[in-house]
Amino acid sequence: TQSQPVANRLLALEHVSFGYSPSQPLLRQFNWELREGESWSILGPSGCGKSTTLFMIAGLYKPTAGRIFFGKEDVTELRPERRGIGLVFQNYALYPHMTVIKNILFPLENQGIEKNKALDMAKEMADLVQIGDLLDRKPSALSGGQQQRVAIARALVKKPKVLLLDEPLSNLDARLRLETREEIRRIQKETGITTIYVTHDQEEAMSITDSILLMRDGVLQQKDDPQDMYNNPTNSFVAQFLGNPPINYFGGRAADNGVYIQDYRLTELRGVAEGDILVGVRPEGWQIETDGGIKSNITLVENIGRDKIVSFAINGEPARAIVDSDFVGAVGDPVVFRIKPGSYFLFDKDSGSRVAH
Repeated sequence: TQSQPVANRLLALEHVSFGYSPSQPLLRQFNWELREGESWSILGPSGCGKSTTLFMIAGLYKPTAGRIFFGKEDVTELRPERRGIGLVFQNYALYPHMTVIKNILFPLENQGIEKNKALDMAKEMADLVQIGDLLDRKPSALSGGQQQRVAIARALVKKPKVLLLDEPLSNLDARLRLETREEIRRIQKETGITTIYVTHDQEEAMSITDSILLMRDGVLQQKDDPQDMYNNPTNSFVAQFLGNPPINYFGGRAADNGVYIQDYRLTELRGVAEGDILVGVRPEGWQIETDGGIKSNITLVENIGRDKIVSFAINGEPARAIVDSDFVGAVGDPVVFRIKPGSYFLFDKDSGSRVAH
């Protein structure tokens, strides 16, 4: 089967669904295209279909509907080993009885590549991931981060069309996660390999890849570059999933061509029916005023180094604001906030869809 040719298209999922029963699909009518050299994160909560999507691209799962293309070739029925993919799992899946160099060599030996050439290729990959001095060690003598680098080198050594990583940092401690994600980013940039990275960690996704595909319950919510997704979420789920501390939500009301929180008029809003509306404000979107804003009382002040986080409530709904470190308020003090222009979003109270403003 031939798809319509698309310039530079490396991979495409067309109307793909997956499920163990037609009435409860895990993935629904999924469409996605990647071009050569792009790096994407598939992001979302547990059970949203991230790994399922990755495993269908890898050929480990077969779609129950739709087609998968590598370039113009329909690979929906093609076995994993014939797809030209490199796959790195969460648990590394190294062979414990083999040394580092033999683990990296293994896929090349399966391809029947001449021994000296294979050894040169394996050493090149080991140097790329900065484990060239560990070649004679076995996995049990390596740290978690070193084991992950071996797994990446083994995936890359056969020169795959696309590198697939399934939650590759989840078994590492916080410091190693940070170091290893920087390494993965460096390797992707140096090799230019098309990369798909599955994670539930929004900070990881925003830092490690150029683009994010955000999923919920098997349905694509938004695909965008990280900063645009943060600045321009399509619905309340996207807005809430990106950002730490997370976005604050309040009940507001639309009336007289404006939106109000308490008696504070937030914005001009024409063409929207009067009534309840959901207002989302990023923690960095608050500005402390002396009067004329939204009134509350401080419930907690946290020092986080460069800034402070001030907790308070509006109409009984808790909120947090990031303020300058020289802020001197204390628990119980009254506080007045103004919302900075462009630092809030309006959503339909029932559907969560974005209301333009």
